[in-house]
Amino acid sequence: MSTVPTITLDNGVEIPQLGLGVWQVENDIVTGVVEAAFEAGYRHIDTAAIYGNEQGVGRAIANAGLPREELFVTTKVWNSDQGYDSTLRAFDKSFGKLGLETVDLYLIHWQSLRQDKYVETWKAMEKLYADGRVRSIGVSNFHIPALRRLFDETDVHPVVNQIELHPELPQDELRAFHAENDIVTEAWSPLASGELIDHPVLKELGGKHGKSPAQVMIRWHLQLGNVVIPKSKTPARIAENIDVFDFTLDNEDMAAIADLETGRRTGGDPDVFG
Repeated sequence: MSTVPTITLDNGVEIPQLGLGVWQVENDIVTGVVEAAFEAGYRHIDTAAIYGNEQGVGRAIANAGLPREELFVTTKVWNSDQGYDSTLRAFDKSFGKLGLETVDLYLIHWQSLRQDKYVETWKAMEKLYADGRVRSIGVSNFHIPALRRLFDETDVHPVVNQIELHPELPQDELRAFHAENDIVTEAWSPLASGELIDHPVLKELGGKHGKSPAQVMIRWHLQLGNVVIPKSKTPARIAENIDVFDFTLDNEDMAAIADLETGRRTGGDPDVFG
């Protein structure tokens, strides 16, 4: 059984607060990576059509033989598939590769303002949700204006917004908007793509608690109330990343991490990407 706490989404579905992201994990090795994660206690796996590894993730789920109700699986529709009919077709492809009867969370991968198709994409996702093919629907890399437009022009509010979020980019304004509107904040690049591992503040805090800088950052996310999906291909690192429930950062620790904010992104800006 997993020891990871869950957060209840606005529609009543429970999402494990810590999961495994599999971006840039090749399809031929992702099965073993996910199996290692299951062995370490993970039950939440985050993939996407563009990652090219949904089939391998599906194999790992089939091989594990874990009760389906223990697992939480997320995938995403890519920018080139946005639009009503094309989103439904894209979901069918992802669905077939994963080999599941339902997907727990389906996300629009980017708001892709240039295309301006996210409203019709969302309406297709509402249909998937109404038909019971997905248990929850949400978005990724959306900013407040696009979220407000979904509120105004569609019927179902996103339950999750998955965004780049780490100590240098804490996204305070967007997280506050999420909290006001019952949207769970999910963090991708939660360790700033590994670029903060050697930061002296995080190393000092790690020494204080007998933990690695990565574990300190993951704990910071958890205490902020974020869902967090660190990525690794290495079984030892995967196990380390989930070993974060036996310590707590105090107010002084949290304040020290807050001082690391620079606004720097490791990925694309949602207002121009896609």
